[in-house]
Amino acid sequence: MLNAQEVGAVLKEVPSDYIGRNPIYDYSENRLNNTDTIPDFETQSAKLKITGTIFLNDGVTPAKDVILFIYQSDDNGDYEMKISNQKRYVHNRGWIKTDADGKYTFYTFVPGKYYGKGEFKTIHPVIKEPGKPEYKMYSFLFDDDPSLTKSCRKKLEKKGIDNILKLDKKEGMFVATRDIVLGQKDGGL
Repeated sequence: MLNAQEVGAVLKEVPSDYIGRNPIYDYSENRLNNTDTIPDFETQSAKLKITGTIFLNDGVTPAKDVILFIYQSDDNGDYEMKISNQKRYVHNRGWIKTDADGKYTFYTFVPGKYYGKGEFKTIHPVIKEPGKPEYKMYSFLFDDDPSLTKSCRKKLEKKGIDNILKLDKKEGMFVATRDIVLGQKDGGL
C-alpha cells in the first residue's frame, strides 16, 4: 500500500501562506497518485477501504487530476494533532490525485465519534479540481452509526445528499464505495 505522507512528498519550500491555507495543499501534487493509506492504518482493528470514481459535474465523465484530501478522528473519536513547520494538522489524513479513469482508493479505518453521544462518525473530504479553488464536501457518514437516525436520513434524502458509506466486510476489512460528482459542496454535515 502506498502512503503519500511517507514517500517524501513533503514540500521542498514552505510557501508564505502555509500556516493559513487549507491542508489539501500541504503536499506536492506531482507526487500524489490515486491510492493513499492513512497513518495508523496497519494498527487498527476496523480497517476500511474506500474506493470510488470521481466524475465531472455531468455525473458520467471520469475526472482526471482531481485531488481528494480526507481527514478524520482516530478510533476513539479524537483528532490527534501534530505540528510541522509551525502548522498544526490532523494526524489521520491523506491525499489522492485521480488518473484519467477518475478512480481513487483510501486505506483507512472506521473513526470513532468525536465527543461521543449525539455526534456522527465522520470522514471529512475536501476536493480540489484543476484550475479551481478547493471546497469542502458533505462529510462521509456511516450507515451503521446509531446517531444517524431515521429523521437524519430523511433530511439527507430530501436534500438529495448521498454521503452515507455502507460497509461490507471482505477479507477481514470493511469496504465501501463512494463515487463523487464534482460541484457538490458542503452543506453543513
